[in-house]
Amino acid sequence: MKAFWNNRRLGAFALVLILFTIFLIYAVHLLSSERKELNLLREQRKEMLSLKHEFTTLSHRINALEMKKDISHVSGIMEAIDDVFSSLGLKDKMKTVKSSGTREVNEGFKEEADIYIEKVTMNEMVNVFYTIEHSPMVLTVEKATIKKSFEDPELLNISLTLSFFRAQ
Repeated sequence: MKAFWNNRRLGAFALVLILFTIFLIYAVHLLSSERKELNLLREQRKEMLSLKHEFTTLSHRINALEMKKDISHVSGIMEAIDDVFSSLGLKDKMKTVKSSGTREVNEGFKEEADIYIEKVTMNEMVNVFYTIEHSPMVLTVEKATIKKSFEDPELLNISLTLSFFRAQ
């Protein structure tokens, strides 16, 4: 073994081999950490894409609400209710309409009204909710109670609490 270490060429070769092994271990370690960082960046990219999609969805919804608020020609909740139910031909089925009051919210006023509608079919009820949802004003259903009519079980009695947002 002494003869092996006395030979300079073999000693230099062993030293180079040891240094090369150390370099390979360092390179593998560096490559491993780079892979971990790459995986972390990929996860962050997926999260950012998800957030971007959520942001664009919310942005479109906000823009739609802003457009509804801007093009709304209605001055109050009673006029909004009249527009919705007269377009469906259900004004005669509305038994009571009571204004619940007005309160100030962030950027305007929120008016509420309680409505009681008697003897409507399932189709008419769906049309009412669809018309409220797609009306060109910020009109929302706060509360809805649906019961069967006593006279005809196929007809429904609906109690709604609607709110109307009016900008300042």
